[in-house]
Amino acid sequence: MTKTFGFPLPNWTPPQAPVGETLTGTWVQLERMDPDAHAADLFRAYSSAEQVWDYLPYGPFSSASAYHRWAKETATGSDPLFYVLRNRMTGACGGVASYLRITPGSGSIEVGHINLAPEIAGSRASSEAMYLMMDWAFRNGYRRYEWKCDALNIPSRRAAQRLGFSYEGIFRQATVYKGRNRDTAWFAVIDQDWPALKEAWRVWLSPANFDAEGRQKESLGDLTRLVRVSSDPAL
Repeated sequence: MTKTFGFPLPNWTPPQAPVGETLTGTWVQLERMDPDAHAADLFRAYSSAEQVWDYLPYGPFSSASAYHRWAKETATGSDPLFYVLRNRMTGACGGVASYLRITPGSGSIEVGHINLAPEIAGSRASSEAMYLMMDWAFRNGYRRYEWKCDALNIPSRRAAQRLGFSYEGIFRQATVYKGRNRDTAWFAVIDQDWPALKEAWRVWLSPANFDAEGRQKESLGDLTRLVRVSSDPAL
């Protein structure tokens, strides 16, 4: 019987873990979470949309002080490493996202804890934030960039594919949160996908892709569809 193995990686060097450097784009700036500087603004941004907590294992929070306490206890470590999304057009804090399950030894890193307030959800700023985090990972030598969500969270599954992630399947009964079962849908981008995917992002992010009212001419989903594996049965 012939033995088979994965392809060799003769020059593989594990990347460094992220340290929370500021990531700046055209429409958004990603800042390392500082509860004293950010928590009050974030709580205010979330206060009109309790549904943003539906698929997260924590929240909603009854007061700004409760959210501040959670942020102090949960969002100041190195894994998960939380970023705050600041809209560069308005200066307002509009949400958070994090790197987590950071595994330099295998070159794998995940994006998660994504929580976008209504004022930034669906905007160029929130999309650009996802690009900046993905670009940092591949520029710094990661081989695999993951997105996971509750399999029943159809908006998250659609967002993953719009952003360029390929669907990889369902992990059944993966965890329990808020007293509920969670089947987890897995998505990923790998380093071999990234050059073509980055070009799709370059086209979409170009100012020439938006008219004077900020409407896109080519959609990101159409551009990334040429690169990603589109096999999610929920879409």
